[in-house]
Amino acid sequence: MTVVSLSKARKARAKTADKALAAENRVAFGRTKAEKVQAKSETARSNRGLDDKRLEP
Repeated sequence: MTVVSLSKARKARAKTADKALAAENRVAFGRTKAEKVQAKSETARSNRGLDDKRLEP
């Protein structure tokens, strides 16, 4: 059986959580303006296509 310092374990867990959050933020916010504009236009085109196919009762 090994002795584990609870404060060190808690800090290590918090550090891994922070690293995961940073990785998610790099993906979400680390894009160029051109990539953001392209993604926005693709989303708008997709939504327009769905709205055109919608049947009204």
